[in-house]
Amino acid sequence: MSAVGQAAASPGTFAKETLMNPLRTNRRRFLLTTTAIGATTLSSRTDSVLGANDRIQVGIIGVGGKGMDHLNWFKRNLQAENVRVAAVCDVYNRRVRRAAEASGAESFTDYRKLLEKKDLDAVFVVTPDHWHAKISIEALEAGKHVYCEKPMTLTAEEAIKVRDAVRRHSRVFQVGPNGTARDKYWKSQQAIREGRVGKVTWGQASVNRNIRGCAFNVWFPIDKTAGPDKGGDDYVNWDMWLGHEWGLAPRIPWNPEHFFRFRKYWPYNGGVATDLIYHALAPMLLAIAGDNGEYPKRVNASGGLYLEKDGRDIPDVFMMSVDYPSEFSLNLVSVLTNDTNVPTRIYGRYGTIDLTEDEPRMEGNGDYVSEFEEHNNGYKQVTLPVTKRKDLQGNFLDVIRGNGKLCCNADLGASTMIAIKLAVESYRQNRTMLWDSAKETVTAGS
Repeated sequence: MSAVGQAAASPGTFAKETLMNPLRTNRRRFLLTTTAIGATTLSSRTDSVLGANDRIQVGIIGVGGKGMDHLNWFKRNLQAENVRVAAVCDVYNRRVRRAAEASGAESFTDYRKLLEKKDLDAVFVVTPDHWHAKISIEALEAGKHVYCEKPMTLTAEEAIKVRDAVRRHSRVFQVGPNGTARDKYWKSQQAIREGRVGKVTWGQASVNRNIRGCAFNVWFPIDKTAGPDKGGDDYVNWDMWLGHEWGLAPRIPWNPEHFFRFRKYWPYNGGVATDLIYHALAPMLLAIAGDNGEYPKRVNASGGLYLEKDGRDIPDVFMMSVDYPSEFSLNLVSVLTNDTNVPTRIYGRYGTIDLTEDEPRMEGNGDYVSEFEEHNNGYKQVTLPVTKRKDLQGNFLDVIRGNGKLCCNADLGASTMIAIKLAVESYRQNRTMLWDSAKETVTAGS
């Protein structure tokens, strides 16, 4: 049903748009659009654009569970994407042997040797979080395009350093929160820019899990034969993994819990905040603030370790709220104790965007239904159609070849990381955390 020239849909019925409404031409929308295009061009610029017929050679640093997921994606898309995994690296011998056998790639146990390979166009950084910044920056300096798994870094300061390195080097840098590749957030961004729900003032989202034995244990089993004192496949370069030589984590004796389940411990990770909420916050910022996100103003967090008392550092119930300079707030939740999720919604003055399902639904609200109807061709309720987009890996390869724009560029990655890191520190320090946008530093509130 066409929305053009039709009467308002009856209550409870969502109008399904067959075509996106044409933009109303005005100065504000023009400025928003041209600003976004300029920012995207800067973040995606590369001096070594490859043609469609050029095979992209990829190295994967970290070939545990997620690293192998990426490797298997490349195997499935070898011909379609004209890509090859040429090198793999891990500090655990069993993992690197398995990855090399699965891909036919050259294997390394020291990422620095992998970065020396001149024939590599791009690297995937799939290590524990405390290594993300160091490896990403060194890869950029080595002339590689970089796909960095979420979270972008371990700390706020590291996020700024990586973002600045991306700006210095003419290379593509993508961060890996999956939701940013979903069209519903891009369609919502367009609707918000068009003023179809009015001024956005807040939003909410969650990523919850409830697995017997706890997701952060069950998903990451321990290889009991592995260790730094073992030989062959069982050998782990524990000192290298810790990175204590570079001040990345404290030097401690071999601890298989820390190695295989690093997401539970503060020196390497931010728990559910960095592992799960990152997936929720990045696409919400993409929709509300635009391609580059927005850096926070004030962050608070609450929660606790209520059930999973197994010696971990992190809470199993975590809630955070973020206030932004352009005057909207986000409430985000992640728990490991119940998998019922908060509906994903964005709230504007005229109406609400519900992103819980695959297609966003917009509905007029309160006394401002007439304004909603005015901006939505007379409808009280509208469903935004979505199209299939490439996933993050394919998007990354396209941008390397000079096509399209990144789903999660360095600014969106950094602004997401900083809000989440401030939330982690708010929880740990039991105080409000502030971001000084002029100095780009963290300060503590009351």
